[in-house]
Amino acid sequence: MQVVTIGGGTGQYTLLSALKDLPVNITSIVSMVDSGGSTGRLRDEYGILPPGDILKCLLALSPYTEAREILQARFTSSEKLEGHNAGNFLLTFLTQYLSNDFPGAVDALGEILKVRGTVLPVTTDQATLVAELEDGSFVYSESAIDVGRQDRKKIKKAFLVPHSGDLKVYPKVIQAIEQADFVVIGPGDLYTSIIPNLLVPKVKETLQLINKPIVFVVNIMTKFGETDGFVVDDFVQTIEKYLERSVDIVIANKTVPSDSLLEKYKEEGADVVRIINELEGRRLLQEDLLGVGDLARHDVSKLAQVFKDLFCLY
Repeated sequence: MQVVTIGGGTGQYTLLSALKDLPVNITSIVSMVDSGGSTGRLRDEYGILPPGDILKCLLALSPYTEAREILQARFTSSEKLEGHNAGNFLLTFLTQYLSNDFPGAVDALGEILKVRGTVLPVTTDQATLVAELEDGSFVYSESAIDVGRQDRKKIKKAFLVPHSGDLKVYPKVIQAIEQADFVVIGPGDLYTSIIPNLLVPKVKETLQLINKPIVFVVNIMTKFGETDGFVVDDFVQTIEKYLERSVDIVIANKTVPSDSLLEKYKEEGADVVRIINELEGRRLLQEDLLGVGDLARHDVSKLAQVFKDLFCLY
């Protein structure tokens, strides 16, 4: 069974960690607009595509669990290196060594890490993510959108501005979607990790043509400045707006975090994503997906079981 995932950031890492031990062939399509932290600095200094989200996906699909600790360890002793991690530097070096072949560098690092699957950048063209707000103003760059502000209006729409020439999809992305038996979108920050993939030309058009199930995994918590006040319906309607088609299956968490954890998130402007309606016309899987700990995130083993059961039905 061929499973294609679409996303970026921590959400994609969690999803791939859940899928990697199932008997499926995985292709992960990853957003290329990350502009913050170490990734943003390397993108600006060396002109490469942002390595951070790609690195997370490679580590998620690697059997070497210790590699995550090593390659995501950050430098602290050097002022110039401070904040960077070893994995981002390794992808940068490989890209330059291979004459700026970023996908080749991803494949090379994947070979080193013996990843169980394939990781693809959604595009090899540089672009900036822009959000138009309801008051007509604009917010430029993924990192700026990611940092919510109390006085900022809601996002009306998002779009990509290429740095030079036309923005093209990486061809292997289209091939992977066309050959997929399942496409899984999310979880992750809606406007900064997921939707940017759908803004690359030919991605949504290809998704509109396939007759295989499209699964949408909804976030557990809202994101301040992006999805304030969203319930499951809002996430689904927003993703379908950019897809210009309906999703087939929605996976949503039904467990509410503890009062103390909710209070912590409310201080950051976030709240639990609640299930209000049954989403007529789509199959809604309501499950306990909440992990244990100080963060309200998907539990990898619970998410794996949901997909194991789902795949058995097809």
